Amino acid sequence: MPVYVALLRAVNVGGTATLPMAELKALCEGLGFADVKTYIQSGNVLFRSELAEGEVQTRLEEALTVKMGKTPGVILRSRGDLEAIVAKAPFPDAKPNFLLVTFLPEAPAADAFDKLVAPDGEEVKIDGREIYIHYPNGSGRSKLKLPALKSGTARNLNTVCKLAELAAVLEDEGA
Repeated sequence: MPVYVALLRAVNVGGTATLPMAELKALCEGLGFADVKTYIQSGNVLFRSELAEGEVQTRLEEALTVKMGKTPGVILRSRGDLEAIVAKAPFPDAKPNFLLVTFLPEAPAADAFDKLVAPDGEEVKIDGREIYIHYPNGSGRSKLKLPALKSGTARNLNTVCKLAELAAVLEDEGA
């Protein structure tokens, strides 16, 4: 049974939408997903499902809309996706907590860099459905502007590594 990693957008950050991870776990179990595990309070959930990716996404988004009163946005990735994202991470001198990966539902437009404003020396690389950003002074004070980021959800490289590791364990347990 495939392992999915769901990354929820705008959940438990900045007070925009709160969803305790125990409730997220229960919601996923109620959808019939198996071996559900959450990781930290920022909307990360791993599980198994025999459903196709599109069906998993639809069911999860619909259930979250009912639960929260709005759709937070759900990005799905596999163990292989996460491992590839970690392996391709640019900016080798960046501290992992200063390197954020923004996960997008689809690859950004070819002109995504046209409206980039990076006043604090931020480095940006687009690779498929991900945008890597190195924030040399941290992301909290950054004035970076890149409209393509709006539809995505970001995790620092440490979190992406941990999610890939957890997905590997979950996959290996099912093998």
